Amino acid sequence: MTSLADLRVIDAATLFAGPSAAMMLGDFGADVIKIEHPRRGDPSRGHGASVDGVGLWWKSLSRNKRAAAVDLSRSEGQEILRRLVARSDVLVENFRPGTLERWGLDPKDLLELNPRLIVARMTGFGQSGPMAGQPGFGTLAEAMSGFAAMTGEPDGPPTLPPLALADGIAGLAMSYAIMVALHARERTGRGQVVDMAIIEPILGLLGPQMTAYRALGAVPRRTGNRSSSNAPRNTYRTRDGRWLAVSTSAQAVAERVVTLVGRADLVAQPWFSSGSGRVAHVDELDEAVAGWIAARDADEVIARFEEAQAAIAPIYDVRDIAEDPQYAALGTFVELPDEELGTVTMQNVLFRLSDTPGEVRWPGRSLGRDTDEVLGELDYGAEEIAGLRGKGVIA
Repeated sequence: MTSLADLRVIDAATLFAGPSAAMMLGDFGADVIKIEHPRRGDPSRGHGASVDGVGLWWKSLSRNKRAAAVDLSRSEGQEILRRLVARSDVLVENFRPGTLERWGLDPKDLLELNPRLIVARMTGFGQSGPMAGQPGFGTLAEAMSGFAAMTGEPDGPPTLPPLALADGIAGLAMSYAIMVALHARERTGRGQVVDMAIIEPILGLLGPQMTAYRALGAVPRRTGNRSSSNAPRNTYRTRDGRWLAVSTSAQAVAERVVTLVGRADLVAQPWFSSGSGRVAHVDELDEAVAGWIAARDADEVIARFEEAQAAIAPIYDVRDIAEDPQYAALGTFVELPDEELGTVTMQNVLFRLSDTPGEVRWPGRSLGRDTDEVLGELDYGAEEIAGLRGKGVIA
């Protein structure tokens, strides 16, 4: 048994945020139907590394989804979506505001067709406001949220992440929003519209910057790998050239770290008793920790930190992750058979449930691989399907 096996989700979104939310629902059993343009497909098929033209990111992003190719800008495609909506629980879409309405697929009309439907609308800037109609991507959210402004070295430029960070955060937030709306439906019997702007979830994860700004006029500054809340916290290089990360978010851990590196005297200083006090003396703390670590090989440093019950971790790249025993014990990665690539490895579901666990059942599929099956379930006959394909409405 899987948690969401009774749900049908239509993923009509593109790229990363909306499809990520749908993927997470599919991981726990929801029947997710991925709708793509019959000729262009989802642009995410072409992002990142590929094997023989088959995108590897796509394999993970569209796992557990049935792939149907339907042109929603055509009246026949719109009728297919209406039939799907009538039999589904969730529609995830990220078209620019006004697009569904222009196609005769206004969420109000869809909710009349299926009053229990959750319409999950994911756009860069939301459905209202002066920027609502502009194209929005995760990079813009990373810029506008304050993330880039506070990321990087103090004397360096604002720094964007090398990955779809804002999209990933928004995908997590949308999957949560959908589950909240579904829970409310159990109480009210009614569906509703979820309006999520990608610029907002990442903003919420950056801490109380607006609270501090309104109260104190404080503006976050770039601190590199240091923290603005506690110290010592940084990356440090060992004698054998490896990099390690140290965290002292808890007071007791901070005390253990400075004691381990030979500066137990600092614990008695009045300023050491708070994170903000330690931040004010970060240079002295960093010098002590960095010097101690630089005089030792990584294995010794890690062992000594573990003995002292202090927090440390090696800086990994993917080669290290592949060999790490902790990830292996958690079953973090799975290898699956694939119709196009033979086998493909990807990250497993994000968490483990004791009674209704999730599962990656299959990787992302080829364009239109399940169109006939999906339309057949909507009572389209073989001749109708062939006619729609001949007209370019489906693939």
